[in-house]
Amino acid sequence: MKPFKTVLFLGDGMADEPIESLGGRTPLEAANTPWMDKIARDGRSGTFLTLPDGFPTSSDVANMSVMGGDLATELCGRGPLEAASMGLKLGPDDVAFRMNLVTVNEDGTLKDFSAGHIGAEAQREAIALLNEKLGSDKVKFYAGVSYRNIVVLSGGEFSAAVAYDKPDDNQGNPVAEHLPRAKAPEGEATAAALRDIIARAAEVLKGRQANGVWPWSGGKAGAVHSIAGRYGIRGAVVSAVDVINGLGRVMGLDVIKVPGATGYIDTNYEGKADAAIKAVEDGYDFVYVHIESTDEVSHEQRLDLKLKAIEDFDSRLIGRVMSRLGDGAAYCVLPDHPVPLRIGKHTRTPVPFAVYQPGNKPDGVAAYGERAALNGALGALKGGELMDLLLT
Repeated sequence: MKPFKTVLFLGDGMADEPIESLGGRTPLEAANTPWMDKIARDGRSGTFLTLPDGFPTSSDVANMSVMGGDLATELCGRGPLEAASMGLKLGPDDVAFRMNLVTVNEDGTLKDFSAGHIGAEAQREAIALLNEKLGSDKVKFYAGVSYRNIVVLSGGEFSAAVAYDKPDDNQGNPVAEHLPRAKAPEGEATAAALRDIIARAAEVLKGRQANGVWPWSGGKAGAVHSIAGRYGIRGAVVSAVDVINGLGRVMGLDVIKVPGATGYIDTNYEGKADAAIKAVEDGYDFVYVHIESTDEVSHEQRLDLKLKAIEDFDSRLIGRVMSRLGDGAAYCVLPDHPVPLRIGKHTRTPVPFAVYQPGNKPDGVAAYGERAALNGALGALKGGELMDLLLT
């Protein structure tokens, strides 16, 4: 373990592609980001592969990559991670699926994968209604944050061998063409049960803002290595969303909840910053600070909001932390994956990162961005190399 404290700033979906209206710059390159630029200017840069071929292009995969997880042996799906964040204890035969509350058009196409970023009251009412009408000793629904919920299937007949499509990749597409299906014979009963839940939920939720459900990324609780144990540190995660908190928890990080952290552009940036500062001052060696807003507005393909989210992340969170902790702490900034506004979907392009560590010589990169990072001294990292760089 290094002698200095480390804060990692993760802007979900922040990386992008050059945009003509920005003069050929990416949103990261065009936005006013003096604090991210300071990390790059005073430190070293490179790129990091978070979504290797053969794995889903989802945030659980990408953030597990950033945290140094072995995707081939440790990836378990979003469902179990979000269940861990909620404090749910899954039995050995339980299969947990992430379940979006969604809005479906009358013609059966997916209108909104987030049901309009449904509010907490409407979300809880929808989940309660689903439990009342569809719940049983084998099917239970649990409310997470906004549209992000889970459904747990219990019983020996259920399996994680189910193929799925991501809802945020399929806005405008017919729901009937993207239903769960079995990856192997043992997954047939589970896929059929999920399709039945989707069909019946449409009747139960008819007329509501969230008038459908989309279960995906299921799995059983599995063994994931502990960052704390591997590096001999005390670590914490600060995030609004269950998948990141759950991943942090199963990897040995303490979860710090922040009032007003929403997972959207109205999130409490200052609260997250203050939580990270307090964690370092209370003796934590490593703090993983995640924001979801940059990802959400990228899926919405809103350039104006992406620029705002990036600048709020920089000024209201990163700047607040660095101003308080100073140059005696180490900092890392990166996205977990790109979400180009052109398509509004995750891509596998390696992401730019910058690292400042006390005592290390800067590499001459003057700003933080996708193209600047290609000239960094740290080159192209993958696997556990980023965590090794930060924590050994």
